[in-house]
Amino acid sequence: MLTVAYLANEFPSAVEPYVTEEIEELRGRGARVIAGSVRTPLPHEAAAAQVMPQIVLRPPRARILVRALALSIRRWKRIWPLISRAAFRGSEGPLQRMKALAHTCLGACYAVMLEGSGTEHIHVHHGYLGSWIAMVAARLLGIDFSMTLHGSDLLLHPAYLDVKLKNCFFCLTVSEYNRNYILERYRKAEPEKVVVMHLGVDVPEFTTPTVAHPRRGHPFTILAVGRLHKVKDHALLVRACAQLQMSGVPFRCLIAGGGPERGRLESLIDACGLQDRVTLLGHIARMEMNSWYEQADLVVLTSRSEGIPLVLMEAMARGKIVLAPNITGIPELVSAGETGFLYAAGSLDDLVARLQSIFRLLEAADENGDRRPVVDGSKRIDVIRHAARTQVRNNFNRTKRLQAFGDFFLHQIAKRPESIPHEDPILQQIQLSV
Repeated sequence: MLTVAYLANEFPSAVEPYVTEEIEELRGRGARVIAGSVRTPLPHEAAAAQVMPQIVLRPPRARILVRALALSIRRWKRIWPLISRAAFRGSEGPLQRMKALAHTCLGACYAVMLEGSGTEHIHVHHGYLGSWIAMVAARLLGIDFSMTLHGSDLLLHPAYLDVKLKNCFFCLTVSEYNRNYILERYRKAEPEKVVVMHLGVDVPEFTTPTVAHPRRGHPFTILAVGRLHKVKDHALLVRACAQLQMSGVPFRCLIAGGGPERGRLESLIDACGLQDRVTLLGHIARMEMNSWYEQADLVVLTSRSEGIPLVLMEAMARGKIVLAPNITGIPELVSAGETGFLYAAGSLDDLVARLQSIFRLLEAADENGDRRPVVDGSKRIDVIRHAARTQVRNNFNRTKRLQAFGDFFLHQIAKRPESIPHEDPILQQIQLSV
């Protein structure tokens, strides 16, 4: 039986359901998967999870640290190139170097915890320093590792990504934009190792009729879904709502998600006088999101950095109109005027203009039974909704994507080399006997 170690920074996590789905896909195909988490999972996440980690790295136990030190000393030649790169070479700052060295220690701990398990391959989700842990562990165990890159881990925090791309057996990434970015920025990366693997969501075959435009007597309802973090830039949406209010648009805005920015957003909502218009819903369980999607006339994303967000896929699968920034891989999902709408990233003026034009479009559809074409003459609302559902069904379908992931992953593992990568064959034989 194939044994794979699968590591995530924090597992389980409600905002990363794809990790659980990929683990279950591999297990369903007969592989033994050892699920791991760098951080201890939050109590509420663990309570709701169907799959729990078998290995949690932080905080490491003293006994594991001693064994990790011994293993690192015995096999120091395998990880010395990584230590040397982390400590002395490259352009990273002192803090990043210290983190990499600390994660080298955790990588040795991970290797100790996997010893004797028969693990043949390590896969890590996200390219943060957790992937450094997986790379170190793989080196010490003499096996391969692979990784999946999303958005911020590639575009905002690409710590030592050159080393990881060089050492990984293959790299999955969620968009064509990401793949092109990698190959342009990291010229030594081998193109055949970098593969696009889209994420996906369930697409109901039959749905209750969705509301495509403002209902008579009800305000234009805007929904945003995402963790309250600076990179999600919900503050931009709140400022846009302030301008909508001044322009006389009857609306309400619902923001679902929890996070460190809640206090700042509450203050901004108060300062803009939007207490009766903008509501912070807090964390909403995925199983409870359907009712909120049903209420929405428009689903908006304001992130500064993304892969291809699941929230847009979920909304489009339900026939909802979406508005998102024209960044990274989002145009691979949202075709402007065809499957949704895009605005210039970070531009308050363009965001407000798009919100107003979509409101006018939906208002006209409400008054005319959707018989008139969209303002630019390209698509009607019902056509956009249908095209959005078709796009997700055909190209971002959860079942199809997981099948593609499982097929590719197991095919790659089947053809992996038997030797330790990037080492002299004679030295390998000596080290494997240690």
